[in-house]
Amino acid sequence: MDANQSAYSKSIQALTGSGQNFELIRHKIDDIEYSVYKNAPNTLLEVYLAATEHGEREFLIYEGERWTFDKVFQQAWSIADALETQHSIVPGDRVGIAMRNYPEWLSVFTAITAMGAVAVPINSWGKADELLFAARDSDCKTVFCDQQRFDLMAAGLSESTINAVVARPERSFSGAFGQSLEDFLAHSGDAARVAVALDGESPAMIMYTSGTTGKPKGAVSTHRAVCQALMNLECAAVASAMANPDVVGKMMSTGFEPTQLLAVPLFHVSGLHAIFLTALRAGRKIVMMYKWDPELALKLVQQERITILSAAPSMLLQLLESPEFDRYDTSSLCGVGGGGSATPAKVAGLMREKVENLYAGTGWGMTETNAIGTAFTGQAFIDNPGSAGFCHATVELRMCDPDGGDVARGTPGRIWIKTPTLISEYWKRPDANAESFRDGWFDSGDIGYFDDNGYLYLSDRAKDMIIRGGENIYPAEIEAVLSEHTAIHEVAAYGIADDSLGEQVAVAVVAREGETLSSTAVREFAKERLAVFKVPHYVAILDQPLPRNAAGKVLKHLLKEHTQ
Repeated sequence: MDANQSAYSKSIQALTGSGQNFELIRHKIDDIEYSVYKNAPNTLLEVYLAATEHGEREFLIYEGERWTFDKVFQQAWSIADALETQHSIVPGDRVGIAMRNYPEWLSVFTAITAMGAVAVPINSWGKADELLFAARDSDCKTVFCDQQRFDLMAAGLSESTINAVVARPERSFSGAFGQSLEDFLAHSGDAARVAVALDGESPAMIMYTSGTTGKPKGAVSTHRAVCQALMNLECAAVASAMANPDVVGKMMSTGFEPTQLLAVPLFHVSGLHAIFLTALRAGRKIVMMYKWDPELALKLVQQERITILSAAPSMLLQLLESPEFDRYDTSSLCGVGGGGSATPAKVAGLMREKVENLYAGTGWGMTETNAIGTAFTGQAFIDNPGSAGFCHATVELRMCDPDGGDVARGTPGRIWIKTPTLISEYWKRPDANAESFRDGWFDSGDIGYFDDNGYLYLSDRAKDMIIRGGENIYPAEIEAVLSEHTAIHEVAAYGIADDSLGEQVAVAVVAREGETLSSTAVREFAKERLAVFKVPHYVAILDQPLPRNAAGKVLKHLLKEHTQ
């Protein structure tokens, strides 16, 4: 253990001891014993009620709009009332959210989870079939959309008898399917909070994550799991500050109010948990972007005196390399985090060069653990480039061989994780549940190892997952879509290293006998059926069968060697 981790570990011990705010106890969940935070809220409703104390303080800034905590919560209570009175939503019913980053996203999520229904955040980057799959698979009764998502989903939602409510509509819904949020709330504008009794083991949300079978899987999180995740994020933040007193002191001495830029999608745990919900609990101001734009981000940093920015490494690279960077006053910016994939050395170097009073960090987590796994911030991050940090306080990790046996320290192995923040199951997927869960442990699908000082390094990804700009992409999904092309006989998808995005999507295709293919045609076919970030950047047209081993498995490493 080096000095950095020693300081952090001592801070964790002080924070989690008996009688402390972050006190840890042993507690059984489904007959499995875990380390849990004794004083964590049991439900998200408890989180919300505590946050209402922030009242008229400014909470959210969005394109000139300024929302107080009271305004967000009043809209949430009104939405919950309308869901109950107009759509007969009761605890346990699923309600989808299919929209880009809007203020209404926050109040809709709050409303759904406060009334005991189950929120289903849907990846708004998807095409119609991808959006509708999540809504239908989770048996949503209502879906809140923005105009663009509504236009993509309307016919399918109507056929499935799923109600649609549209935030910020661009046209009238008179006599047509769906209704505007304004009309939906016509009789609930000043409603009080819906009274409901919630339990920590009640489901709070189903967040869809790409599956290796080509179809996304619904990851079901309980209120307890999400609340324990929030406590982990807060405890790690306090411990890191205690372990880095000098830089934190300099950062606080600037006098800027803690203000966080929300530039990542809310349908990810990085946006939902690590930014929205933690800021809500802390009473911290958020400046939200509809979508990422590095120059706009710089303008907002200067205009709103933003102090914290958490984003994918590719986004940070665009910001720090922007030719406009030095034109703006970024002196308020101190806390910079790169999550979603390993932080490249180039990005870490630019952080140190460009950001004064830098307090940077990164981490590893996943949808299935509600963003919890490993993390570190401050000097430990600077001194250990390429690492994903050390475990959150409630996390246990095992590195295993293919048979489930432990491997020697320093040897890459399949990462199994045990934590009370783990999802309870994959929705309607007994096959995936049987494969991924074992006695409280979960198979992350990632390959990694701990070094001699206890820092986690991710050395590979099982199941060939591609991470492009922080977005998880499974080759099987791309392969399943391209296999529908009538001229394609075989297809293999894989990742190619990229300095900016981490990886780019590549495919190798073999044409059917008598057919001809072009890379342009393959991409155009993909564009019509896949989200933009999943469309192959590289397309290799082969004139011979895909290389395979004796067991029939495609040898993708051979394909990578010949892809440009």
